[in-house]
Amino acid sequence: MPYEPPTHTVERSLRATTGAKVIAGVDEVGRGAWAGPVTVCAAVTGLRRPPLGLTDSKLLTVKRRAALDMELRKWVTAYALGHASPEEIDDLGMTAALRLAAVRALEGLPVRPDAVILDGKHDYLGAPWMVRTVIKGDQSCVAVAAASVIAKVHRDKTMAELGVDHADFGFAANAGYPSPVHRAALEERGPTPYHRLSWAYLDALPRWRHLKKARVWADGGVPEIEGQLGFDF
Repeated sequence: MPYEPPTHTVERSLRATTGAKVIAGVDEVGRGAWAGPVTVCAAVTGLRRPPLGLTDSKLLTVKRRAALDMELRKWVTAYALGHASPEEIDDLGMTAALRLAAVRALEGLPVRPDAVILDGKHDYLGAPWMVRTVIKGDQSCVAVAAASVIAKVHRDKTMAELGVDHADFGFAANAGYPSPVHRAALEERGPTPYHRLSWAYLDALPRWRHLKKARVWADGGVPEIEGQLGFDF
């Protein structure tokens, strides 16, 4: 299916209006998964012509994504990955966990960015970072598209490795996201050490519901976890 290639339009705008010189594109993967970390990549690309076929990682085949990942790691000026574990997601909630992973990625870059292009409409990063949010930035912005591919390939590989000792869950195929295989394994075996235990899917598992972790704010409220998927999908 044809698509418009990403550009440096947002980056050029940031340079012109803010004086920023080093600009990082940031994207995450794993927000809606039942298991595994949430992973964030920060990529700095400058204004060079991107590799042919670069776009949002979700629009690429597995084979093309893997090949592009290898090319991008050599092509980008710099990149770094940050993660928040299932335990951190359970303890902090998804928004705070995303920020934690993003800060880890950004602080892993060799030079601190002057500005950040963040995929989506919600700025989960905040001060002191200068942030420009871009809806579908992983399709329209070169640096964000590069970050999306690197993050996706890295996390998929991580989930495949975690799934070696939990073959029934199909992590190599579903990367910890909901799937019929994943759901059947949860019903039969319960969550692995890599599952997020504060998520709604446990409500539909009577045998394992006692394992659910509840986060309660000081006012007694129970927060919702942004982006989570329940057992019915």
